[in-house]
Amino acid sequence: MLQPQWLRSFTMLVELGSFTRAADRLGLTQAAVSQHVRHLETQLGPLLIRRPRQLELTPAGAALRDYCRELELAERR
Repeated sequence: MLQPQWLRSFTMLVELGSFTRAADRLGLTQAAVSQHVRHLETQLGPLLIRRPRQLELTPAGAALRDYCRELELAERR
C-alpha cells in the first residue's frame, strides 16, 4: 500500500529537486524523505536517478508523479 506521506514526500522532492529542501518544506528530516522514497522504490522499482546535485525521474518515477498530480486534482474536486 502506498502511504499518503510517502507520496507527499515524493511529490515535494520532484517539485523542489532536493531532499533537503523537500524535508524543510514538509517539516521532516532529510533522512525521513529519503526513507519515504526508499519505501516507494521497494514497492514500485527505481523512481529516481540520483546524480550530483540533480535528480532525474525514471519512467516509473514520471508515472508516479503523474499519478500524484491526478490524486491532487481529485482531492480539489
